[in-house]
Amino acid sequence: MSVHKESKRITTHTLHEMKSKKEKIAMLTAYDYSTALILDEAGIDVLLVGDSASNVMAGHETTLPITLDQMIYHASAVVRAVKRALVVVDLPFGSYQGNSKEALQSSIRIMKESGAHAVKLEGGAEVKESIERIISAGVPVMGHLGLTPQSIYKFGTYTVRAKEQAEATKLIEDAKVLQQAGCFALVLEKIPASLAKLVAKELTIPVIGIGAGADVDGQVLVVNDLLGLTKGFKPRFLRQYLNLFEEINGAVKSYIKDVKTLDFPNEKEQY
Repeated sequence: MSVHKESKRITTHTLHEMKSKKEKIAMLTAYDYSTALILDEAGIDVLLVGDSASNVMAGHETTLPITLDQMIYHASAVVRAVKRALVVVDLPFGSYQGNSKEALQSSIRIMKESGAHAVKLEGGAEVKESIERIISAGVPVMGHLGLTPQSIYKFGTYTVRAKEQAEATKLIEDAKVLQQAGCFALVLEKIPASLAKLVAKELTIPVIGIGAGADVDGQVLVVNDLLGLTKGFKPRFLRQYLNLFEEINGAVKSYIKDVKTLDFPNEKEQY
């Protein structure tokens, strides 16, 4: 019997067990009640209330504009839907960088006001103090290295990170720092598969990849991308399982046609 199927509720401990038993962790983003309900019922292990809500829910170009209040709003909706998955919430840009007291206050607000189970933040050694402070208050923290979308203006591009030796070495060092600081898991985004494999092997905590190859402990995708709700976004690491953009577009066109031609509502569809 897999750890995944035995667990009534997925916890940070469950994820560690899954890594030790070499059982892969499946993680997706969620931002609303209806979607989270479907994903949880399907058996997803981890739901990330990602700051990617800034892009896919609000239409911003980057993840930077989303606020802590908005993240709490999305997280609350997801938590209300979930019976089994572990719910992790992104700390948004500006709510933790450079100030460990603010990082702790932001994390406590997320946990108290949304009922989520953990927080996630981007960065390595520079956010160590914040991570330790958050964990000391009893809040589990997931780390995030590689392509860190909140630093988009520093990088200037969304291309693959850590291809050069210096950046790869720093990433391995940062991963160890995050583990030592107490992170229960780590997301690696858009880095060479060989480097991700090395990090997953070196660490005792689960490593979850997005565009980081198959030799990590689990995978995460943005649910809107997986379902094909986002048109024209097709990076190499994305496997699109549905084309909901076209499906919904077709359904709405049929509805418009039926309303205009007086086909809807018919006699059976009225009182």
